[in-house]
Amino acid sequence: MTEDLARLDGNAAAGTLCRFLAIDVTSMMITCAACGAEAPLGRLHLYGGRMGIILRCVACGEVNLGAVEVGETLRLDPRGAACLTFRAGPATFR
Repeated sequence: MTEDLARLDGNAAAGTLCRFLAIDVTSMMITCAACGAEAPLGRLHLYGGRMGIILRCVACGEVNLGAVEVGETLRLDPRGAACLTFRAGPATFR
């Protein structure tokens, strides 16, 4: 790290990240870590039940995302995704 860059905590990223995370998640692009195929979340194959959900790649069937609700929280496991691509929404912080 160079001296001309200020070190801040993660709160400094809130404005930028909020623009991207307040989205229609079905349009979020998922790149499969196993085969490299890219598809919007809305096209992934969903397997789920009371224990949570599993989203699988449309090309190779590997798990791309897992999610489970724990109380009032959502735990997201993106280990099967090489990349998550979000389109920016309207700015909410100024």
